[in-house]
Amino acid sequence: MAFGIDKYELEKWKARATAGEIAIITHYWLDDRFPNCDSVTKVACGDYHKLVQWGKAYGLKEKWIHERGRLSHFDLFGNHQRRVLLAEGLYQQWNKFIDDES
Repeated sequence: MAFGIDKYELEKWKARATAGEIAIITHYWLDDRFPNCDSVTKVACGDYHKLVQWGKAYGLKEKWIHERGRLSHFDLFGNHQRRVLLAEGLYQQWNKFIDDES
């Protein structure tokens, strides 16, 4: 279940990704399969090959991409999430959704 973002933010993210940009959004997320995670960062791009290349720069594997039509994306948690958000300068997303007690 996703929460913590509004419809405008979600639509803006989708539009950027569909336009071929690397679009990054973070939201609260609860899933029994991942009991230690309460947020996820989704990195999407309508250009699959661009997304693959972007992911390689962060050590992400192509097989981790969730193919969802025009919005293929990576789901990032934990260390990958932290590294990407901070490297991309997305401090607001980091501060809003991640409890950094480490």
